[in-house]
Amino acid sequence: MKWPISGMAALLLILTGCERSPQPEPVSQIAGFVLPEAISNNAVAVAVGPEGPTLYSFNGLKAGKTWQDTSNAAFACVIATQSCQAIKPVPVVAGRLASAAVTVAGKIYILGGYSVAENGDEVSNPEVFVFDPASGEYQQLADMPTPVDDMLAVPYQNRFIYLISGWHDEGNVSIVQMFDTQTGAWTEATPFPGTPVFGHAGGIAGNSIVVSDGVATVFADGKRKFVSAKLSWRGDIDPRNPTQISWRGVDAHPGVAKYRMAAIGDEAGQRIIFAGGGDNPYNYDGIGYDGVPAKPSGSFLAYDLKSDRWIELGQLAEPSMDHRGLARAGQEYYIIGGLDGEQKVMDRIVKFRISD
Repeated sequence: MKWPISGMAALLLILTGCERSPQPEPVSQIAGFVLPEAISNNAVAVAVGPEGPTLYSFNGLKAGKTWQDTSNAAFACVIATQSCQAIKPVPVVAGRLASAAVTVAGKIYILGGYSVAENGDEVSNPEVFVFDPASGEYQQLADMPTPVDDMLAVPYQNRFIYLISGWHDEGNVSIVQMFDTQTGAWTEATPFPGTPVFGHAGGIAGNSIVVSDGVATVFADGKRKFVSAKLSWRGDIDPRNPTQISWRGVDAHPGVAKYRMAAIGDEAGQRIIFAGGGDNPYNYDGIGYDGVPAKPSGSFLAYDLKSDRWIELGQLAEPSMDHRGLARAGQEYYIIGGLDGEQKVMDRIVKFRISD
């Protein structure tokens, strides 16, 4: 629905390309339950477990924020009972940061991420696991052809998973890798045409993907530097041939570029929801590559696919950053763990609801 705009609001819309929602700000609050331990940079997903709809968290970074604090821990939070418990960890030798989790046909696929050695070396990992919420067991599947971390992962047609851009060992890549959960086969889809990035966010609704922000690499004075990339791209998938994606640049969201926002697609609303995120690129401890501590955002926005326009939705109960996804169960959205304004790893769960 289009709402009338006048005066200064109209000027703001022209200048920013973002429509302020005239509806009451969505209610955002701290959930009544917490994770068994603080975790950040964790892959999150929702699936129906033995006790009903359940929030799941896999891998991530524990409170110490050193190489030794990379984790393969997994947690399940049952929404009906508002209780969380540790479950069988992801079956990898070392912890994983910047992995992704996607639910397809009732099972959760956990993909990639990177491991950190004592000397600081970081390696992008190729492993893919499928987790069965009914049994609590993992099964390892075919490795991704190009190992990536800090990529965007989205499901399609309750069958495919796209991995878009991300970091591979020594640099960002523009490839879009597509995994067929029915056949176990990997193929490449139309490459991402924007600046290759890591730590970007996005989601899918219908046949359309939106990718926003992230971190690009540039070379200055003979050195590699990491810089915020304020960009937004829309990709429209050919449903008859899912490897074909028609990409086009769209308006960036208002405000500064954000790093590791929580995001997910809203199928019914035909929009992509984005929440939180950091204002300065960093590795994993929350301190920027430039030495300046990152600060989290408290805003959440939507990219409306029908109008090709950003809409500001409101403010979170508490700002947060360092997310690898936004979870949705019913009409409520959940941010699970992350870093706070003091770069502290949290066990907190924040939830909010958005009106249609």
